[in-house]
Amino acid sequence: MPLTKAKTRYIAKVLSEALPYIQRFTGKTIVVKYGGNAMVDPELRDSFARDIVLLKLVGVNPVVVHGGGPQIGELLDKLNLQSKFVDGMRVTDSATMDVVEMVLGASINKQIVSMINAHGGKAIGLTGKDGGLIRARKLTVNRVCPEHQVEEIIDIGHVGEVDQIDIEVLDMLRDSHFIPVIAPIGVGRDGGSLNINADLVAGKLAEVLQAEKLMLLTNVAGLLGPNGEVLTGLSTARVDALIADGTVHGGMLPKIRCALDAVKGGCKSCHIIDGRVPNALLLEVFTDEGVGTLITNQY
Repeated sequence: MPLTKAKTRYIAKVLSEALPYIQRFTGKTIVVKYGGNAMVDPELRDSFARDIVLLKLVGVNPVVVHGGGPQIGELLDKLNLQSKFVDGMRVTDSATMDVVEMVLGASINKQIVSMINAHGGKAIGLTGKDGGLIRARKLTVNRVCPEHQVEEIIDIGHVGEVDQIDIEVLDMLRDSHFIPVIAPIGVGRDGGSLNINADLVAGKLAEVLQAEKLMLLTNVAGLLGPNGEVLTGLSTARVDALIADGTVHGGMLPKIRCALDAVKGGCKSCHIIDGRVPNALLLEVFTDEGVGTLITNQY
């Protein structure tokens, strides 16, 4: 079917609009946290893989960090292992940690690698344990016991937070034209595995790599204002104010704090984008309008 004049003009406009962004971001690193609907919907999975391959082909260096909470929960249910949560974090005993490593480090990680490779990319799967990439420390939860009104320390098992990142293996992959796909499992001081929130891993990687962008795919349009509008073009000071006045709350709060830490730590900007939109990565990186919330230190 031949292209109409209107269609050709539109295609030409899109391509010409992308050119200055391609020139600007060639050689730069973009860290992408991949999760949500974009991970489970077949059309969105293909769209994501094509976006990552295209970014690499035009000279951008994407680093993918993925989650997998729902898939972990599904397998735990099948194995009759009960999931418990404290302040939104999964209590991870030894049996649960085995499942986490199986789902994140084997199943999901290899699926994403295969998906990217099927679209012409050269992806390699890693966990934070490979090459000592992510050193982690055990995370504990402090909260006030409602019965006695005293602070208590809760051990939530094999759950960690990032202590140190060694980017040597990532530098090697970048120079070899590979795309790293990272499961958020760190190695503790005793050599054991620790499960880490994927947003936190992506944010810390963006900070250490001094990335051009941190992109967090979500199942919402972005950070919403009081009237449901998407807020964008935000400075870190403005985001701090939105947290203080309660505009940022609930499940969005830890994601926004992760974005703030990354930007304040040296990442140029963070984008919270709607992973339900096909080609969301390309739209955010290579178009004027974008598809989500931009947070930067440059305002």
